[in-house]
Amino acid sequence: MALNILPIVRKEFRQIKRDKRVLAVLLFIPALMLFMFGYALNFDIKHTAMAVYDEDNSYMSREFIQQFFRSEYFDYTIQLKSKSEIDGLLDGGYIKIVLVIPSKYSEQLARGEQTSVQVIIDGSNSNTGSTLLGYVNMIVQQYSSKIMMENFSAQGGRAIVVPINFQPRVWYNPELKSAKFLVPGLIAFILMVTAVISTALAVVRERELGTIEQIMVSPVKPIELILGKTIPYTVISLIATVMILVLGYVLFDVSIKGSLLLLALVTVVFFIGALGMGLLISTIAGTQQVAFMIAAITTMLPTFILSGFVFPIRNMPLIIQAITYFIPARHFLVALRAIILKGVGISAFWESLLFMFAFAVAVIAVSSIRLKKIIS
Repeated sequence: MALNILPIVRKEFRQIKRDKRVLAVLLFIPALMLFMFGYALNFDIKHTAMAVYDEDNSYMSREFIQQFFRSEYFDYTIQLKSKSEIDGLLDGGYIKIVLVIPSKYSEQLARGEQTSVQVIIDGSNSNTGSTLLGYVNMIVQQYSSKIMMENFSAQGGRAIVVPINFQPRVWYNPELKSAKFLVPGLIAFILMVTAVISTALAVVRERELGTIEQIMVSPVKPIELILGKTIPYTVISLIATVMILVLGYVLFDVSIKGSLLLLALVTVVFFIGALGMGLLISTIAGTQQVAFMIAAITTMLPTFILSGFVFPIRNMPLIIQAITYFIPARHFLVALRAIILKGVGISAFWESLLFMFAFAVAVIAVSSIRLKKIIS
């Protein structure tokens, strides 16, 4: 069997060497996509343009305003002179949030009374609006607690004992950087798309070049042809994986916390399934253009939307959640984040690894059956 596979492997490497487009798809495009998506897909909202309308214009109001600009969340963009300016700035998108402080703000605080401030947020982007609202709530609560304790101490009260000593500790991603969440998803997305598209053209190319007839009269079996065409792309894709991991560390400080051997095992199993899926598509499509379209449609949208790469699966309707179990990238992403971010062992994701293995076996088997019909 190995004697029949080796010539096919050598032939595929020669074909890849001649066709620079395949090398570009497998090596250059993944790096470009990681760079573009890694910087473009960022959930961290910082340096948001903020306007302030301070009717009180006192020391206490200015102190409160400064609480918003001691972090990198907000930038002091403009000091408004009247409320009529608010609508125009928000409508034009020049600012995203406005802080309005009433005229009796300092008087009410000095008397120990409750005062009100208004925060107007541009909610046209619901995700951004929700995040900004969370930042505002945190800042206001912290400042309110500080004022309450100062007033209590000024009235001769004894020290306040906080009932609950809240000390949050964030595991796996202490800085809460969205890049560390997104980079493993980018790896799954990039490798799924490039692996399937690059191999989807394999058998179709044989038809268009007229070499399929030579394969028909050769002693090569369908499974041998499948393996011979899969091995070269697996090797090149593994090189691309190493390149992506290195770039992820250099550009986004995403290091591998878990076992490299376990990561390699999971990646190889996923690759076999992805490459087998590409070969299956190549046995169905009649031309390279059709093969490319089918490969793009069956990988890009499902992997981007249904794998948990960007959108949380638990927030989807139950019927959609059930469909996601048939998306290989979902299971690969579970394993990737477990190994890269958490550094855990196979016990944490063995079900995902089992599904990827079953998917790889199934697509390779179906590809062999389809190919047998073509060359018989």
